[in-house]
Order: sequence, then structure tokens, then C-alpha cells
Amino acid sequence: MSLLSVRDLTVKFAMRDETVTALNGISFDIAKGERLGIVGESGAGKSITGFSLMNLISRPGYVDRGEILLDGEDVVKMSDARLRELRGDKMAMIFQDPMVTLNPVLTIGQQMIETLLAHRKLSREEARQIAIVKLREVYIPSPEERLDQYPHELSGGMRQRIIIAIALLLDPELIIADEPTTALDVTIQADIMELLLELCQSNKVGLILITHDLGVVSQMTERTLVMYAGQIIEAGRTREIINDPQHPYTQGLINALPQQTLPGQKLRQIPGNMPSLTNIPAGCPFNPRCEYATDLCRTKVPEIIQYGEVQVACHEVERLHAEGARQEQNA
Repeated sequence: MSLLSVRDLTVKFAMRDETVTALNGISFDIAKGERLGIVGESGAGKSITGFSLMNLISRPGYVDRGEILLDGEDVVKMSDARLRELRGDKMAMIFQDPMVTLNPVLTIGQQMIETLLAHRKLSREEARQIAIVKLREVYIPSPEERLDQYPHELSGGMRQRIIIAIALLLDPELIIADEPTTALDVTIQADIMELLLELCQSNKVGLILITHDLGVVSQMTERTLVMYAGQIIEAGRTREIINDPQHPYTQGLINALPQQTLPGQKLRQIPGNMPSLTNIPAGCPFNPRCEYATDLCRTKVPEIIQYGEVQVACHEVERLHAEGARQEQNA
């Protein structure tokens, strides 16, 4: 049985003049202890997916249809009281900016201890000792002193380590990490990702990593979902998607990586931009930016099908694969 099973999840936003679709019928599973990556450009629907899994979509957004089953229990239909029990306990989220996540007027200790007391029957001293242990796990020096400090007294890297410690505080089964290193210096990002991977592996915690960086996904995850305009357009084992992408959009993302370009050359990029939610094109949403688009692509939305080792939503996948094979033979 999957730890998390998402089926036909559709999220809409009721705007003043129209209703727009932010997620359009996405489905996926994650097993206990598995690490799943969700990648795509800004506006693809990655963060909306993460917020939906925690049932944190607020008006004017709402879940139009679908289900999110955590250990068989539908998150969409849960009461507010049940959601408070669930969040942090069975499923936790790491947000992009630690300064937004942490309360600036409470000490680190107050925030960690109150979280523990809200979910566990403990004395304040027992909760404090657990908080110290968790800070040590994320390599915070002098954790006893850090508990009495405020967020602004700590560096960005230190704050993000504390966010990870809080996410692990109640030993959740699943962590959703939404661009967890965006606000950090490049030199610190690798350390934070390595720490997150180490802790998830040692604690057997499932991880959903939301990012635009395919390089990070290749190092951190076992399976990957590629999203575009609120839809999953390719899914499979990370190794297969990185080494042999089937969808033209995934190929474009990989070709745009700096290591794919020789020194001194211009970086390759996908032409055009992600469509806005109010102007999703007919047919395949990627067709205006795709050099392989046909009339069928412009009129009919492709279904996601099993092709080789991955699932892909592309009308032209067989033709493109055949052309690629011919080019390799002629090379």
C-alpha cells in the first residue's frame, strides 16, 4: 500500500471574471521511505501541488475534484481538527523562506516546544530535551543556547537547518520540501540538500522534493514527475528521465543545464514562456514552444501513457524516439 496516493487532483481558483485551473487531473503515488522529485518552471504547478497535499489551499483556490489519500485517509475531506493532528505529525512541509516560516517574536525553543506539546503528552522539560536532540541531528552547534535565540539572530543556513529539525520533530512519515534552498547562498545549498537526504534515509521518511533544478533531483530522488501548466507530462524513475527523456519539454530542461553547454557558449533555453493560467493553449499546453508540434498537438490534449520505462503525455513520442535512434545510428 502506498504511503500517499493522489488521484485526479484538480485545483481551481475562482477569479473575479473567470475560474482558472491550476492543477488539471494529476495522479501519482509515493511509497513509504521513497524520495520523489517534482520539477518544472515557475508556474508549472509544483508548489500548488505541495500546498494541496497539506490541504493548505485557501480561497479563492479550492480542490475541485480528486482525492489525496494518506495511509488510506482522504486529506481533502478531513475536518480542521483532524488536519491539525495530521500536519507536522504524519506529514510536514519545509517552505522556501525560513524567515517566513519561523515566528520572529518567539524564540526557537518556544516554537519547537509548543509544537511538541500540541501533539504529544510531555512535560516542558521533556519537550525541551527532544528539541535539543533534533537540533543536534541537523548539526546545530550549542543547541541549548540556540533554543533561547530568536530567528533574526541566526544565519540563513542555520535557520533552514532549524526548519528541517522542526519538520522532523514529530517523526513524520512524509516531508514535502518546497524549494528548500531558494533563499540560501550557493555554498550552503549543497550542505542543506545533503543533510536533508541523510536525515530522510536514516529516519526512513518519505520525501517529496519540489524544485526547478534537475541537477538536484538527479542526486536526491528515486522517481521524478515533470510538470507543465498544471499537468504531469512525464513521470518515471529519475535515472531514466535524466538519461533518456521522452517529452520535448523534459529534453529542453535537460539541455538548458549549464553542464550541457561548452565553456564560452550561450546556454540553451526553451523558447517562449510558461502560459498563464488564464491563457492555457488548446491541445497540448506545450505546443506553442515545441518544435515538433503537429496539428494534432494543437487540437487534442495528449493522454499520459506508458512508453518504455516512463509515462509520458506526448502525441509524437514514438516518432521522436525513432528519429533519435536514426540519428544515433548515423552518428
